[in-house]
Amino acid sequence: MSMVITIDNLVKKYAEAEVIHDLSVQIAGGEFFTLLGPSGCGKTTLLRMIAGFASMEGGTIAFDEKIVNNIPAYKRNIGMVFQNYAIFPHLTVRQNVEYGLKLRKIDKQEIKSRVDEMLDLVQITDFQHRLPEHLSGGQQQRVALARAIVIHPNVLLMDEPLSNLDAKLRVEMRSVIREVHEKVGITTIYVTHDQEEALAISDRIAVMKDGVIQQIGTPEEIYMRPSNTFVATFIGQSNCIPGKLALGGGGHVLDLFDGYTIQMDSIKSEIGKCEILAVIRPEEFVQADDGIGFQIKSKTFLGKYIIYDVSHTHISTIQYSQDVGQKTKIYHVGDTIKLKPNKEKINIYTADGAENLIDKGGMV
Repeated sequence: MSMVITIDNLVKKYAEAEVIHDLSVQIAGGEFFTLLGPSGCGKTTLLRMIAGFASMEGGTIAFDEKIVNNIPAYKRNIGMVFQNYAIFPHLTVRQNVEYGLKLRKIDKQEIKSRVDEMLDLVQITDFQHRLPEHLSGGQQQRVALARAIVIHPNVLLMDEPLSNLDAKLRVEMRSVIREVHEKVGITTIYVTHDQEEALAISDRIAVMKDGVIQQIGTPEEIYMRPSNTFVATFIGQSNCIPGKLALGGGGHVLDLFDGYTIQMDSIKSEIGKCEILAVIRPEEFVQADDGIGFQIKSKTFLGKYIIYDVSHTHISTIQYSQDVGQKTKIYHVGDTIKLKPNKEKINIYTADGAENLIDKGGMV
């Protein structure tokens, strides 16, 4: 169940429009790999090509070095979990889960054993004789997950499986999915546009835009050291602040807010004086007497955090996130607050936002 998936130079076109551009990636056996990106970026198209549901105009897809380009979907031994559950409304939970095994003409005793195991794994044994109409959305998604895994697929493909659930159920179900994956070890490709979901559930994430993978990495790498400003602004909240970089003090000096300087030790050595974009997340500012003075323009209370929109003479509004549990003073509109960025967390990009100038020694 831990099959390696290798995609080389994959191309997909609709008429003359190319929606997947010469895409290559290798997914390790047993890995939970997430395709993340905005609507229309090509993530679901890529998933459908791996499944065999969509044609391809170039490149190869291989399962454990066996190229599957010309193998139809029903012979690829994949499990699929869809956004709309796609379980049979006229069959009970047990009948839904055993359906794929019966098609494969598995022995009755083995069917019973495998279905019992799956029902227990996804914690729906008590509902096995119910029809889907008598289940909650989360319970129906557990049925879909059990039905996909019970056939012992080589690869499990999941297309935005939680998007129809409410916020609390999404959090519950992503924990279930992750727990099930850890127990069965199937190579899993998961599609979502929800950044928090991807960060919580994945071994690695591929962030996509316009049919091109922008960055592949662990959740920590993607969040803390985005490869470009698209990734930085798509994953979480980010302040993009123009500035200047110059040589000085045995390294580089970052100039922000027209005069606030920070000695940087992790810039690529070949970089000289240049215009840059600094990306600082709202939670990466700290209050300090030697910080930059900002005026609070608005605030949003979110329970654990307060998000302040603050402004400075030399820059338009940026955001600062205050951890309510760590602070006793709550600020109000019109107040002045002094903030400084945590220099270890700052990401610095070329002026066009295309390249992160932090060297490997400064990476996570």
